[in-house]
Amino acid sequence: MEIMTLFHFGNCLALVYVPYYFTYKYSGLSEYGAFWKCIQAGGIYVFTQLCKMLVLATFFPTDAAGQDGLDFVGEFFKSTVDLADLVGLYLVLIGIPGKGHAKVLTAGVGWAGAELLLTRCLLLWVGARGAEFDWKYIQKSLDSNVSLVQHVTTATLVWLWSRHDLNRSLFPLVVVMLAISNYKPLLMEALAHSIGVGPWVSLLIRAVITLCLGTATLQIYAGLAQTIGLY
Repeated sequence: MEIMTLFHFGNCLALVYVPYYFTYKYSGLSEYGAFWKCIQAGGIYVFTQLCKMLVLATFFPTDAAGQDGLDFVGEFFKSTVDLADLVGLYLVLIGIPGKGHAKVLTAGVGWAGAELLLTRCLLLWVGARGAEFDWKYIQKSLDSNVSLVQHVTTATLVWLWSRHDLNRSLFPLVVVMLAISNYKPLLMEALAHSIGVGPWVSLLIRAVITLCLGTATLQIYAGLAQTIGLY
């Protein structure tokens, strides 16, 4: 039983950390020496989350009694606080020198890595090492990979939004995609309450939406990069 528990824990760790390592190693970030920039991005992530927690605790106190169903309006205002993440990513981007792809990858990987350390490590250490196997830890590990793609996509969208040489016809699309990225957790929660989708289906839908956003963002970035000669 201990061997199976160790294998399950190691499998979860591999699913979580190997994609982050490969992204850093083979995207060129290691050649730019971007490790400390990723650490700085993680520090800004932590500061941003603390500010968000302070705002949420002040203006949206938790109802101890709880309530049935989904308070969409209340959750919408809570999700609006997540716009602070976009501000944090913007601060990270303006503090990173270099070309566009290095900036967005450093910001995205650093931001996602900090989120991973704060939200996944303790969960896996306590839960995945348990005596009983539970698929939810595999699901959480796969979800961290979706988050990595999402954070890199969001960082790229913030960078595109800040560019004055972006085609004006594409600017509204970038804003809409940023809004979708910000409110996607709320949309997924509303979907889960309305049609009762399970965690695996929810993960699949989230992965598909993230893939679509990432593909569209890559196309916009590639077009801009060719125009201004980033390659």
